Amino acid sequence: MNILKLAAFSHNGQGGNPAGVVFNDTMPSEEEMLKTAKEVGYSETAFLVKQDDSWRVRYFAPAMEVPFCGHATIALGAALGERFGDGEYNLVLNDSQISVRAIKSAQGMSSTLQSPGTHSEEALKEYVKRILAAFKWKSEDLNPAFPIRFASAGAKHLILVVKDRKTLADMNYPFDEVKALMAEQGLVTISLLWNESDDTFHSRNAFASGGVYEDPATGAAAAALAGYLRDIGWQGKNEFVILQGEDMGVASRLLVRFSPTVGESVAVSGEVRKIVD
Repeated sequence: MNILKLAAFSHNGQGGNPAGVVFNDTMPSEEEMLKTAKEVGYSETAFLVKQDDSWRVRYFAPAMEVPFCGHATIALGAALGERFGDGEYNLVLNDSQISVRAIKSAQGMSSTLQSPGTHSEEALKEYVKRILAAFKWKSEDLNPAFPIRFASAGAKHLILVVKDRKTLADMNYPFDEVKALMAEQGLVTISLLWNESDDTFHSRNAFASGGVYEDPATGAAAAALAGYLRDIGWQGKNEFVILQGEDMGVASRLLVRFSPTVGESVAVSGEVRKIVD
């Protein structure tokens, strides 16, 4: 397989979340895709096959298949743009159909994905207590303006917003324990955030479910966050920035835009850079 290695949501030509992108004539077996994802070692690798006027896409983490991956979609959008030119590309996922738009940028290529529809619901209090205990956090560490909820935009996440930047920077958790807790609720990531202003969030994403301790940029979680903010009636701006990967030394920048219509698709944009081994 010819595996393209790209970093999505890079900032000024640096940082970003690495993803593998593989073009195929026919979709490989699940076993082969999982094996390839493990060998690549990134949090996700996307596999693409041309299908009429669309592209069939499947995403694999080193430990499992995921239904939707934002940063790999941004990466594959750039790959499609490089091969076939600027424009919008239709994508067929396991459970939904979305699109990604590729355009040339000052840094090379950038992409904007339109997520699957969004949904959020209150998280069970007992479950949240167990999660907080694993992270050695207390309810007093969380910002009461942001209720604890499960949120989805193609993949399920738990949203936790802390009161201060230091709490986020000090994130630490027992990998196997949290992986098991995530499996109980089918979580793809636990989205940990600090709200700096009405248009800026700082984020860390625990991704034990996929075999990775932390994700440096998570487009699916960004879209889910936007849907969550819309559901709770957030009074901040409907276009905002997520700064992620800072505490990993891999600064990433995600641009998010959402409409006021509950459940509607969310736009997530970012720059893409090529990874040179």
